[in-house]
Amino acid sequence: MAKYGYARVSSLSQSTDVQVKALQDAGCTVVRTEKISGSSRNGRDELANILDFLQSGDVLVVCKLDRLGRNTRDVLNLVHEIDQKGASLQALEPAIDTAGAMGKMVLTVLGMVSEMELSFIKQRQAEGIAAAKARGVYKGRPQSVDYAAILQLKSQGLGVTAIAAKMGCSRGTVYKTLGES
Repeated sequence: MAKYGYARVSSLSQSTDVQVKALQDAGCTVVRTEKISGSSRNGRDELANILDFLQSGDVLVVCKLDRLGRNTRDVLNLVHEIDQKGASLQALEPAIDTAGAMGKMVLTVLGMVSEMELSFIKQRQAEGIAAAKARGVYKGRPQSVDYAAILQLKSQGLGVTAIAAKMGCSRGTVYKTLGES
């Protein structure tokens, strides 16, 4: 029986150090880390590696359930996949172990709560942005491309690819700018 740890943060500026320490303290012999969003499993190669290695009797350990995923369905699918291998999932905070029926039930409820909290966060964020815009405080991200220059180059007969190369931006940015004018 091996204990594999999985630590994840959502952005490159965040650190997995605290999670790694907690996982090592929990007895994980191998700890894999990622800096990627937990909104889906796409691009989460370290999680995929651990799932490939899991064998009967092994345990996948995460510090918190939301490190595994932000969507109840995804988390439950992962638990099912782990269970099919004869392995189990352990979350350190709050203490959950899917080796037993009670752990699976608690995991399901907490997954639903986690997903609900994420929707509340998004709703509060949208309300805050709308209020800031109404007060004239929120202007959005600073403009990174000179839209007038793009329009000028287009009027000179340059194509989208040439404009993008000259401006150092993507063709999508050029298309968007031309579509808005």
